Amino acid sequence: MKTRQQAALPPEQLAEVTRLANALVRLRHARRVTQSDAALRAGLSLGTAKRLEKGDPGVAIGGLLRYLNAIAPGLSLERLLAGDDPSLAALEIRERGQRVRRLTATERDELDF
Repeated sequence: MKTRQQAALPPEQLAEVTRLANALVRLRHARRVTQSDAALRAGLSLGTAKRLEKGDPGVAIGGLLRYLNAIAPGLSLERLLAGDDPSLAALEIRERGQRVRRLTATERDELDF
């Protein structure tokens, strides 16, 4: 069942909201941050965090940006959507299920969050 906000948006914009929500969830998993920890750090309720991650377009952009900053301080919305975060590369490696070599000191520094 669509919410009022979802019904008011054209399909292209709903797809963008869904893409953003999926990127947030993937980043949170990559950074190994729980949903409740991210919500707490962002000053949001757990319910609002869940709505954000489900792609509810009724959540204010300020809440979304605080949630993003709670997961990855300093990461811009543009970089989130570009998938430009070292932790996402590490997540992809973990998901492959292959044996992974230890990170070098430089690689660890790049993942410092």
